[in-house]
Amino acid sequence: MKFLLTSGGITNPSINAALVQVLGKPIAESHALCVPTAQWGHPMCGPASVRRLVAGQPDFRHLSGLGWASLGVLELTALPTIGAERWIPWVREADVLLVDGGDATYLCHWMRESGLADLLSSLPDTVWVGVSAGSMVLTPRIGADFVEWPYATDDRTLGVVDFSIFPHLGAFPENTPAHAERWAADIGIPAYAIDEQTAIRVVDGSVDVVSEGRWTEFGS
Repeated sequence: MKFLLTSGGITNPSINAALVQVLGKPIAESHALCVPTAQWGHPMCGPASVRRLVAGQPDFRHLSGLGWASLGVLELTALPTIGAERWIPWVREADVLLVDGGDATYLCHWMRESGLADLLSSLPDTVWVGVSAGSMVLTPRIGADFVEWPYATDDRTLGVVDFSIFPHLGAFPENTPAHAERWAADIGIPAYAIDEQTAIRVVDGSVDVVSEGRWTEFGS
């Protein structure tokens, strides 16, 4: 699988070009499934924000509203009840999974429960575009400060990549460079702090940063 891990989505021309490069074709010719599941685990999200994501409304213009050839919804909480024979073909036929933010531990739980986590290694040409928690879920840990789901037992996530991500650098009062440094020291593994104009591209184990904004690498 190919990964474009962002804080705020496809927010500038450089990240847009990176997306087209990993897709191997224009966005307008690519078929997408959006994954809203992480939103249900975060107290700031709910039905209205999920609806806006699914509808590709203006506040989601950097993700579901990019002008995809088709846009469907993959709600992970439903998958265990409908059978893998139904949903796995939907995933295999998609060019890209658009995985929105919310709580990464909740998303991690449902990726495992649904079986999607086990499927990722068999999707070499599929692109994963993550936003915030949708990016963080692929890392080994997110840090206790980012856990909002009350039933999470710890801050561990899937570990598909070998670094952690501090998102929304400078976007909120608490997401300062100093906070990111303290977070990185606690995480204790290679990590990146990224703002809304930055993405981390991971293809065939190669990692590079695409940015028109601010980012910091820790512990390289």
